[in-house]
Amino acid sequence: RLSCIRNNVWLACCGVLSAGLAVLSSFGLMLFCGVPFVVTVANAPFLILGVGVDDMFIMIASWEQSARKKGKSDAGALLAETYAEAALSVTITTLTDVLAFFVGTWTPFQSVRSFCLYTGTAFIFCYVYTLTFFGAVIVLNHKREQGNRHWLTCMPVGAGAGQAGKSCLYNACCLGSCSGQDLTQQPEGEHPMSVFFKKYYGPFFTNKWVKLLVVVLYGAYLGGSVYGCTQIREGIDLRNLASDDSYVIPYYDDDDKYFSTYGPRVMVVITERVDYWNETVRLGLENCTQNLE
Repeated sequence: RLSCIRNNVWLACCGVLSAGLAVLSSFGLMLFCGVPFVVTVANAPFLILGVGVDDMFIMIASWEQSARKKGKSDAGALLAETYAEAALSVTITTLTDVLAFFVGTWTPFQSVRSFCLYTGTAFIFCYVYTLTFFGAVIVLNHKREQGNRHWLTCMPVGAGAGQAGKSCLYNACCLGSCSGQDLTQQPEGEHPMSVFFKKYYGPFFTNKWVKLLVVVLYGAYLGGSVYGCTQIREGIDLRNLASDDSYVIPYYDDDDKYFSTYGPRVMVVITERVDYWNETVRLGLENCTQNLE
């Protein structure tokens, strides 16, 4: 937002910080419990950041809706209304993610098991920090707005900040308008993105022809998904583990072309002492070889 008071930059930064705290807490707990740290675990923070930021947006959107409904009322009542609207969505999202990753701990691969343990635990901490730490930050940000304080410096912004003699840069930073118009005193309107979805996106998809098109597209998508499931092969293609210009690619191509019809080479080792000069023993070895073939 253009207003220097209603701008929520620090609120967004604290949402990212909440996800970071969840990663640190989960990693510390798992290392304390002796869970091995493998290279694949280094990818977990990106997953946690995605879910944490998503929960942050849900919380902020619910807070703004509650503020518009109840006006500038008590922060406790607004936070209670926010949790009533957002906690269910955040809980369901976290629960499905945690179950999905903890199911992965049943795998016999140690690296995958460690990755799932680290990530699933991080999702739990992310949920806890979202409902505790980030909720408190929202209330503090609300008190800052109530006190007409600047989003960056938290210094009070007076109504006469745009008086004559002040530079355009000063007015833009302190009021959000180069002309000196005090945007802090204007009522808070609905977010433009919310207006777009309510006035344009929603009515467009409620049109009967659009709904029919969506059903047809979903049917095509479902059919393609079922066909794709029938084409899945178990295992991994080693070509995908090398770069496109690697010498490994033509090697596996030739191996698949010329040697895929033959099985693995099998060798039999006789550990006992054998009298090869005895013709009977030699015939026995030949019969053993033929039986193996």
